[in-house]
Amino acid sequence: MLEIKAKTFQEFSTQELYDVLQLRSEVFVVEQDCVYQDMDGKDQKALHIIGYKNNKVVAYTRVFKPGDYFEYASIGRVVVDQNERQHKYGYDIMNASIEAIKENFNVTIIKVSAQTYLKRFYNNLEFFEVGEGYLEDGIPHIGMIRKYTK
Repeated sequence: MLEIKAKTFQEFSTQELYDVLQLRSEVFVVEQDCVYQDMDGKDQKALHIIGYKNNKVVAYTRVFKPGDYFEYASIGRVVVDQNERQHKYGYDIMNASIEAIKENFNVTIIKVSAQTYLKRFYNNLEFFEVGEGYLEDGIPHIGMIRKYTK
């Protein structure tokens, strides 16, 4: 069972911040073999959605209000520990992120910059492709939007 918490940057303990950055590095830098600057100066503006299993960070996203990253509210750095993906925690952390945006930002449109191979995952969460595909840090991506009524 995943326990999910939302925190601002200022609410992180040093250990929690370390655990989140370690998970992001394990997946985005090591597993995906992508050299890029993960610490991009945007974490301070984000609301962080953290999934814990037995007090270990195993899933994570960061969400932004409109204008802080994209024109729309957005979800980024979507990550699940490689050893925990069979539990479908990606859906749990994304649904919690969508709810956090609804509760905190009072908007009806959410954008993600999705790795192209995950299109079906995002389609299952009611995100749909917009525009052309593009490379981000050498990895194919597509913009995707989710619209809902309040």
